[in-house]
Amino acid sequence: MPGKKGPKAESKAQQQTAGIAHAIQKGEMKGKPGMPATEMAKSMGKEDVKSMAKTKHAGLPKHTPTGNLSKKKF
Repeated sequence: MPGKKGPKAESKAQQQTAGIAHAIQKGEMKGKPGMPATEMAKSMGKEDVKSMAKTKHAGLPKHTPTGNLSKKKF
């Protein structure tokens, strides 16, 4: 759908995790059970993961203010 924007990463760590999840969804990498990127790849749509992975690093904190990404529900 033109003009539709997906979610944006809130931190550099989240953007990097989304990049790995995107690679898992495309079949370029294998995910390991329990890994945050594997869980993200399973629970989010391809377009949403791609949108998060494309988020620019400029201005993002290293980690989300809430802390550990593995505790976040996707």
